[in-house]
Amino acid sequence: MAHPNARLSVFGRQLLVSRVAQSWSAAEAARQLGVSRATAYKWLRRYRAEGQAGLLDRRSRPHHSPRRLADDQVAAILRVRTRRRYGPHRLAPLTGHPASTIYAVLRRAGLHRLRDADRLTAAPVRYTACHPGALLHVDHKKLGRVPPGGGHRVLGRAAAPHHGHSNAGYEHLEVFVDDASRLAVVVPVADERGASAARALEIAAAEFTTAGIRIERVLTDNGASYRSHQFGAAVAALGARHKRTRPFRPQTNGASEFGRPFAVVRRFDAAGGWLGLTVPHPVVLARFASAPARPQRSGPGVA
Repeated sequence: MAHPNARLSVFGRQLLVSRVAQSWSAAEAARQLGVSRATAYKWLRRYRAEGQAGLLDRRSRPHHSPRRLADDQVAAILRVRTRRRYGPHRLAPLTGHPASTIYAVLRRAGLHRLRDADRLTAAPVRYTACHPGALLHVDHKKLGRVPPGGGHRVLGRAAAPHHGHSNAGYEHLEVFVDDASRLAVVVPVADERGASAARALEIAAAEFTTAGIRIERVLTDNGASYRSHQFGAAVAALGARHKRTRPFRPQTNGASEFGRPFAVVRRFDAAGGWLGLTVPHPVVLARFASAPARPQRSGPGVA
């Protein structure tokens, strides 16, 4: 898996390989892409050994972890946590492990927050959708367009050519995240109206269908576009149920409100991919598997 500050995305690696194939030297291709020669040769070796598959992201987890905590010790930490309901610092002298190790164990087990556990049994009171398509998180995102010549994040507010309001407008996106599989689809739309949201839902549903996912429930906030007749009709046409979150509770729809799809879109925006983007017709912009499923807290509007 690529870290957030990685110089080369999958496209960048493919570009590196294609330039070397066009008689560029590895050193020159590396210099143009802003990476070291060692990095360039690493991706060239992987491409020659595995083809296009060698340019994809890999998991960063090591193959072997000889110092990993034994299963019986993990069970002992969880048992004391359940019985005493202590935090990592109070559990440390009882278990003989550092507080940081205990916190990591509790976090992996979903027991790091007492508020998420049942008061009697200490079992996590959380949910994940039982199968792909059981719950689809939907949210609308607005990204400010970068004015010609760059914005204040690069040039500084005083040096920006459009000091103050640039009137560049916004790009509108509809974000769809499947709760169980974490498969996400981001669709550019023209505005925040119900007709645009309904059209985006139809496009996203077609993408999920190609992945073998049939949408059963759609979870949105209480925005005007999601309360419109057009969006309701689009949900009904899919044979799905429309659920809305409780007002002022964006956490209920956290997969699309705060999740990785928006972070990926913001990184894409910072990379300059949105400069001058026009979307005459809705098209699927990105389809990717986001971070591993993380259970959401149960609450009104979800069940």
